[in-house]
Amino acid sequence: MIWALLALLAVQAATPAAGAPACVPTPPDALGPFYRPGAPMRSSVGRGYVLAGRVLGAPTCQPLPGARLEFWLAGPDGRYGDGYRATVVADPSGAYRFESHFPPPYAGRPPHIHVRASAPGYRVLVTQHYPRPGTTGAQFDLVLEPET
Repeated sequence: MIWALLALLAVQAATPAAGAPACVPTPPDALGPFYRPGAPMRSSVGRGYVLAGRVLGAPTCQPLPGARLEFWLAGPDGRYGDGYRATVVADPSGAYRFESHFPPPYAGRPPHIHVRASAPGYRVLVTQHYPRPGTTGAQFDLVLEPET
């Protein structure tokens, strides 16, 4: 009896209430000129800044296990290179974790980390994360749109 009640509560918690806003897709941002496919599988390209979150599918916010995330950012010298590229795969709950140095500003651009997220049945999302000065990490959930 208690297990049935807990299962019902879990389903209700995962289902948006009537009138509740749907899961809103993450806005896209510029790919930029420095994207290169085939980034190495690794979760760290430095130390000091941790970007973590979950990859979710709109409109219900279900986790997208196995989603592929590509990260690239400028090195401490403000230049892009292979040492600052990585591919991470989301775990069974859709969670990911990526560590790097705090990205530097360059050429009038604020500090940023490029992200390309993909999952079967969903549109590829290209966006950027803009760290707040003085922080050592952030929670950055990504919501992908279904293919039409």
